[in-house]
Amino acid sequence: MFPQQLRLLSAVVLMLFEAARPQASSSPTGALPTSSVLEPLPPDGGTQPSSVGTAALPGRPGTPSAPGNKTTDPFPALPICVCDLTPGTCDLNCCCDKDCDLLHPRTVFSFCLPGSVRSSSWVCVDNSLIFRSNSPFPSRVFTDSNGITQFCVHVNNSKLNYFQKLQTVNATNFQALAAEFGGQSFTSVSQTQPPLPFYRAGDPILTYYPNWSLISLLRQPVGVGAGGLCVESNPAGFLENQRTTCTRFFKNLADSCTSDPALDAASYSNFTVLKVPRGMTDLQSMKFQVPVILASQPSPPLLAGNICQNIVSQVIYEIETNGTFGIQKVSVSIGQTNLSIEPSVSLQQDFIIHFRAFHQSTAALPAGPRSGNPGYIIGKPLLVLTGDLGHSMTLLQSQGNGICSAKRHAVQFGVNMMSGCTLRLKEVNCSLLQKEIYQTLHGRPRPEQVGVFGNADPAQKGGWTRILSKNCSVSARNCPSCCSIPVSLEIQVLWAYVGLQSNPQAHVAGARFLYQCKSMQDHQQGTEVSLTTLVNFVDITQKPEPPRDQPRTDWKLPFDFFFPFKVVFSRGANLQRDLVSPSLILCLLLLGALNSQTK
Repeated sequence: MFPQQLRLLSAVVLMLFEAARPQASSSPTGALPTSSVLEPLPPDGGTQPSSVGTAALPGRPGTPSAPGNKTTDPFPALPICVCDLTPGTCDLNCCCDKDCDLLHPRTVFSFCLPGSVRSSSWVCVDNSLIFRSNSPFPSRVFTDSNGITQFCVHVNNSKLNYFQKLQTVNATNFQALAAEFGGQSFTSVSQTQPPLPFYRAGDPILTYYPNWSLISLLRQPVGVGAGGLCVESNPAGFLENQRTTCTRFFKNLADSCTSDPALDAASYSNFTVLKVPRGMTDLQSMKFQVPVILASQPSPPLLAGNICQNIVSQVIYEIETNGTFGIQKVSVSIGQTNLSIEPSVSLQQDFIIHFRAFHQSTAALPAGPRSGNPGYIIGKPLLVLTGDLGHSMTLLQSQGNGICSAKRHAVQFGVNMMSGCTLRLKEVNCSLLQKEIYQTLHGRPRPEQVGVFGNADPAQKGGWTRILSKNCSVSARNCPSCCSIPVSLEIQVLWAYVGLQSNPQAHVAGARFLYQCKSMQDHQQGTEVSLTTLVNFVDITQKPEPPRDQPRTDWKLPFDFFFPFKVVFSRGANLQRDLVSPSLILCLLLLGALNSQTK
């Protein structure tokens, strides 16, 4: 019996060895071939060993050749060589270039450019599945990049080398072919789309200039580039409250003072606003038009000597809406200022658009929008209180020339910021000089308390916490003739998350003003000083302790459980030595039983 099994095992090993040898063979019935683009054979042709054959990379078709000792290429050169771009010169990797004078270009080139060889189709299976090949088509064995040996047969499919016959195009089938094979076009079909029945959030707001019978958009200039240059092409979005700031530069302000419409208050109110987009269908009727109401009568620009007076510095639109009925009321407030005529002077302008519900009483409106409900939202303004007036914390903001501006940056909750500018000192008295710089650093009015939550109500004093601060001393210690002035203000805010971990709410635990002071002598007063403001938010959230694991079973044995073992061990050393192994086995059995019960 044993010799019979040994002979059978030897036969199986020999069969496996024969099956593993690479042989040219055909695919058996039922094998699932895979298509692959292969490199051509060497000039001598024939089936190559698996260690020599390699798979061509995608996009690198080669010129295949039949196995055997043939030296002729089964696919002659293409009649049209699309990659032959240099007359009289062999173009690199252009396998159809006659200037190269190569019978087998792949022996010189690493790959052939697309279109320089005819397409070919290979069907491949795992080489271990093939015993003998009787295919009439060229075949080869190669090893792919994964080290798998495959047997491939080249299928002579001439349809791969030619496009389908071009259809005749005439006036009858032109439109049908363009619609079947065409895509998006740059020129849209001229179809009149009816205007929307009402505005949707984010839609541009339509305006109408009756003097010119022109439909336009309500625009909100925005600053672009490093200098924040004003760009007029930014449309205002319906129901989107926005505030933008930009700078206008004038090479000759004397000419632009009365001619530039951006400086004239009339250009911000000499139009009507369409209630709904469908108002474009009836522009002669005022049914769908809302006039722009001036909150106060501005003065036109005036050039008086070396001063350009009454130029626009701020524009605030208040727009009242009523759902799908559209815009019901539009009012505008114009802020004006004077500017000296200087070469290359600049002007900073603010543009604010605010939406609110129609018929809502102004007295019922809060002092400002919430910064969260209740907890603060990252990026929303930090609420502060001065007396009974609620507003937001601000930082310094500079003009285009670096001088401190009357406009200020709003402090965003959770966002560390830093800003600075140069202040031209006007006061000479030390105490008045300090007061001027303090007002410049923290703004007017000076914040006294900070809102604990983002929905803090000025009427509820319990929702606010006092801001800690300590001012600089009036005079320097070692210099009686010097004045100690603040040059930097750091606003430190301690905050933390409270409430459920699944819905945390951010609240302010405390805040303080930290000043850095500098001594200035009397003869230095009346010059310029550089000021810096920064805000730093510190997260002091304390997370709860992680939950404890599930309680474990505490097994306790009787106090006399080991009494029998003590009696046995006390009989003597010899007897104890003989009973060590049985006792140890017994202990292990008991521990195993206890362990199985705990599981």
